[in-house]
Amino acid sequence: MLGLISARQAGLDDPLRLRRAECTRRVLSLELNKDRDVERIHGNVYILVDGVIVLYDLENLTREPSYTCRALGSVGRSHPDVHTFSVETVQWYPHDTGMFTSSSFDKTLKIWDTNTLKSADAFHFKGTVYSHHMSPVATNHCLVAVGTKSPKVQLCDLKSGSCSHILRGHRQEVLAVAWSPRHEYVLATGSADGRVKLWDVRRASGCLSTLDQHNGEKSKSSSETANSAHTGRVNGLCYTNDGLHLLTTGTDDRMRLWNSSTGENTLVNYGKVCNESRKGLKFTISFGCDPEFAFVPYGSTIAVYTVFTGELITMLRGHYTAVNCCVFQPNFQELYSGSRDCNILAWIPALREPIPDDVSEKVTNFAFSCLVLELGHKNFSEQLEEEKF
Repeated sequence: MLGLISARQAGLDDPLRLRRAECTRRVLSLELNKDRDVERIHGNVYILVDGVIVLYDLENLTREPSYTCRALGSVGRSHPDVHTFSVETVQWYPHDTGMFTSSSFDKTLKIWDTNTLKSADAFHFKGTVYSHHMSPVATNHCLVAVGTKSPKVQLCDLKSGSCSHILRGHRQEVLAVAWSPRHEYVLATGSADGRVKLWDVRRASGCLSTLDQHNGEKSKSSSETANSAHTGRVNGLCYTNDGLHLLTTGTDDRMRLWNSSTGENTLVNYGKVCNESRKGLKFTISFGCDPEFAFVPYGSTIAVYTVFTGELITMLRGHYTAVNCCVFQPNFQELYSGSRDCNILAWIPALREPIPDDVSEKVTNFAFSCLVLELGHKNFSEQLEEEKF
């Protein structure tokens, strides 16, 4: 660490290298924090299964080590606009926290005013809504991609208040959707048919490519798995922060990393990644680390993998039942996870242990002794030089 600081001060190293090193150290030291708690609101068997939405303040402005993240507001059961079935996805509007969106098994996508906690608009669908996503980089459109029980991907325009596009190509329900953080018109979708498709929503044909786990080597694959990303249902998608790679999960207990430009399977081996979810799986990827890490719900634990090598770093244990979702907070390298046990857990980087007073005193005395010896040696050398002349 001191070497990185010195190199940065001298201009010998990239300033971002120190930041990446510290971010990586913090992620590798993530642990369940006994002093950080999230106020419990949900009492049902599954978080958000009752349709309730709660907003929390995660900032600890008190500077006290022991802190409880309080609920700032909620859309409760008595709220006139509350979802009637489980909420599957909640997302902030990428450019302004004054608005957020939610989708539910009640076949609706709702747009919310954060300040009033009232529904500003709602989109209704014929089937269950599994997932939705807004582009984090879009400046020329306000499209929300929605995956439902229908094999058609629907794009809802927030400006017009209607569904402006329908993307056809999947054969079964669409469980996961994700916009590219690099290209605002590129969308990835995953379906129960085992396929992952990349779309350019400006094109008439729409589909750019269908990811193939065998990279086109049809001779080695059966007709059932040809041009399929997984041999099971694809229920999770997540881009790396630079948008150059796409990570997918499926019920075949596999996780695969794809080159998003070429559609090539990079063949990174993550081993067996247990995945029995019949809904969308919400996993996340770190940002600003070297290497980057993937946090994936794995039963009642969260598995931490290196994205580009597939190495299993650790398993975060703390929940009592299956973990449904997790999200990475890049500013402070924190992780938050939700589970069927109705708890939201905060995983915080471990603080360095303070040096005991006796050890600190010994280190100080030793440093002082070294300084005295160095000064004495310097004075002795000067005396010898004077005697020579």
